[in-house]
Amino acid sequence: MDIARPEFKRQKRRRQIVLAAVGSVLLAGVTIGVSRLKPAAPEVERTTVWTDTVKRGPMLRRVRGLGSLIPSQEFTRQIPAETEATVVRIRMLPGSQVKAETILLEMSNPQVEQAALDAKLQLKAAEAEYQSLRVKLQSDLMNQKAGAATVTADYSQAKLQSETDKALYDLGVISGLAYKASKGKADELTTRNDIEDERLDINQKAIQSQLAEQQAKVDQIRALAELKQKQLAALKVHAGIEGVLVDLPLQVGQHVLPGTMLAKVVQPDHLIAELKVAETQARDVQIGQPAQVDTHNGTVSGTVMRIDPAVQNGTVTVDVTITGELPKGVRPDLSVDGTIDLERLDNVLYVGRPAFGQENSTITLFKLDADGKGAVRVPVKVGRVSVNSIQVLAGLHEGDTVILSDMSRSDNTDRIRLD
Repeated sequence: MDIARPEFKRQKRRRQIVLAAVGSVLLAGVTIGVSRLKPAAPEVERTTVWTDTVKRGPMLRRVRGLGSLIPSQEFTRQIPAETEATVVRIRMLPGSQVKAETILLEMSNPQVEQAALDAKLQLKAAEAEYQSLRVKLQSDLMNQKAGAATVTADYSQAKLQSETDKALYDLGVISGLAYKASKGKADELTTRNDIEDERLDINQKAIQSQLAEQQAKVDQIRALAELKQKQLAALKVHAGIEGVLVDLPLQVGQHVLPGTMLAKVVQPDHLIAELKVAETQARDVQIGQPAQVDTHNGTVSGTVMRIDPAVQNGTVTVDVTITGELPKGVRPDLSVDGTIDLERLDNVLYVGRPAFGQENSTITLFKLDADGKGAVRVPVKVGRVSVNSIQVLAGLHEGDTVILSDMSRSDNTDRIRLD
């Protein structure tokens, strides 16, 4: 027969309560402990990051720009239309090698041809009129010279007679009245002779003036005739220089107006590189600085020759003249990469240029641990920048290895593990 033991039941209940309380306390402690644990460092695959080691030594500052090869203006000829005309024949196509006398295309304009003929006939008429005037004036001058010669002869004879009559009057051979008559005639012819000399001098100057006026008309008509003849000759378009025809945007039958660009000829051995440099980097670029131009078929040396004062689309145009020999196959409008040497910094701490980092700023980089299995984020103060490197002012030491790749995906952590 079973006997009820109520004390055992109470003891069992107390044990259950105690165990539940202890379990609750342990659970709360574990929860608090887990909540205070730091999250595990994220893992990054080692082969997906780009690293570099901090070095000390000389650092060459450079800026980079993309661009293309363009013809030098000195060795480029752009041919505009001088008159309104119609294209009747195209004799050369773009890409052809041409010489200065090579005819590129022929055009027609009946009005220009007629104007050239009319101007030529007007020139002949003006020249004939000049010759006729010159003969007439020379004839008039000769007649005047003959009249002046007669007066001069009469003057000489009267002067001689007056001198003779004076001698006879002094001897008492002739009367004073006869001597006065002889002297009066001599004085009259003296005056007439002086007048004729002045008239002859004035007429000679007048002849020169009339001939000069007529000659000016002839020169004016000749200039017009030469202009019309030049316009006529320009209907046959010549290359003008030896080189390559790079552009001829016309078709047979096309009507062109004065000023229309007919053709463009360049000398391919005289090209320059037109580079677009970011405006933030262009402030240190100076004329005369050395440069290197990569044509993707070889690299050539050059020198900065011009810097555009204006900024367009966030870039500054920098023209680089090519000083080295261009590789084979280069041509105008070929895409190129260029680097310009700005300055050389001696004995500085530098590292490869990170994915993000402006000049003279403070950035954060992941520095690798000594065993290379992890990396910690450190602030780094940087100075001058170059195409592939950046100066380190503080935060890193020579020999440190840092991650240069874009680590924006790890912005929320200060430490990573490298697998």
